[in-house]
Amino acid sequence: MNAAESKSDRPRDRRSPRSAYVHIPFCRRRCFYCDFPISVLGDHLRGEVSGTVADYVDWLCREIALTPRPKAAMDTVFFGGGTPSLLAVSQLDKILTTLERHLGISAEAEISMEIDPGTFDWDHLQSYRQLGINRVSLGVQAFNDESLAACGRTHRVADIEQSIRWLHQIAMPTWSLDLISGLPHQTLGDWRAGLARAIAHQPPHISIYDLTVEPQTVFAQRYHPGESPLPSDQHTADMYRLAQACLTDHGYEHYEVSNYAQPGHQCRHNRTYWENRPCYGFGMGAASYVDHQRFSRPRTRREYQQWVEHLEQQGLAPTVPDSALEQIQDRLMVGLRLAEGVDLSDCSEAVWQRLLQGLQPYLKKGWVITETAPPQVRVRNEQVVPTRRLRLSDPEGFLFSNQVLVDLFHIFNDPVLNPDAINHSP
Repeated sequence: MNAAESKSDRPRDRRSPRSAYVHIPFCRRRCFYCDFPISVLGDHLRGEVSGTVADYVDWLCREIALTPRPKAAMDTVFFGGGTPSLLAVSQLDKILTTLERHLGISAEAEISMEIDPGTFDWDHLQSYRQLGINRVSLGVQAFNDESLAACGRTHRVADIEQSIRWLHQIAMPTWSLDLISGLPHQTLGDWRAGLARAIAHQPPHISIYDLTVEPQTVFAQRYHPGESPLPSDQHTADMYRLAQACLTDHGYEHYEVSNYAQPGHQCRHNRTYWENRPCYGFGMGAASYVDHQRFSRPRTRREYQQWVEHLEQQGLAPTVPDSALEQIQDRLMVGLRLAEGVDLSDCSEAVWQRLLQGLQPYLKKGWVITETAPPQVRVRNEQVVPTRRLRLSDPEGFLFSNQVLVDLFHIFNDPVLNPDAINHSP
């Protein structure tokens, strides 16, 4: 059987997406580490006075309106960017109204929005709440003015402190604070002090990202990973371990490689990705995963507008669903980021044994952990299969997750592994 036949004959996932990501690409400036699809407005423009922003919102709503109404309303909506808090409240309202009209938004939906200190005020926060925003992600990055300047951020610590005071005063149902480790000139002492300040503010959720020097960024022109003034690999590993120890000691659950939450405050939308569930993506550069098919929009405004025009005239071009092999690779890549790992009970015995064989070095080190249970009858198809789960240890397995994943992909590139035998189910 050739690759095309195996893809066309494979059963397709008919689950309807219940999550929607909306990309708002506008920023005042491009941060020195950023390679996201964004558009720079400058320090003085906002959505209220920018024709560029208004045009983009129109195109975005046109794209949403072209989406066939799903079987169920959205349980999560996430406004990411970019800096969504640069939108006018009326523009945010327009997008939410369009989503509600064409996709539906459930009464208990988590509606998240990324906001940056210094780009919103008290009145904005009140308006966000009135529109139904019940979760925000505050892009703090560092509690140090020198580090913020070194990253090209436009806000300073005073803006962070004011933003957090407003979030507490307005009683935002849940919110997250984002930090970056491994910044230029950042010492372990600096990192410890930043963690202490973050914890003192009692955010329900904290995201911690290790700096990655991406090609075509300002940092890529200035620095080489592992070389001064960037911390060494050993120091960044120590920062990761320190964050894990400090945050879990203060009651935060390390539920995903880069994310910590107090009980009841995990990000529902992001779990859609990590559990490899279907999701809509709207806006330039956004990616959708529908019916086992992934596709991304163009990364520039002009190309995105042309893409929407083409969509209006001719519809979405056919795409080829992922193969069974690609599906399990995706499940492992995203699912192993979660503390509970990946349920592989539906995989064949051959695949399970090949995984155990290929992961032996990491099993011995304790980075990878297997959990098994006796065979049970699965109600859906009455098959008798063992319960099997694969997960990474915390913190060491999480810390070296990229290394583990690289070897996993080598395992699935083994020509001996039969893609048609991956799943129990036909």
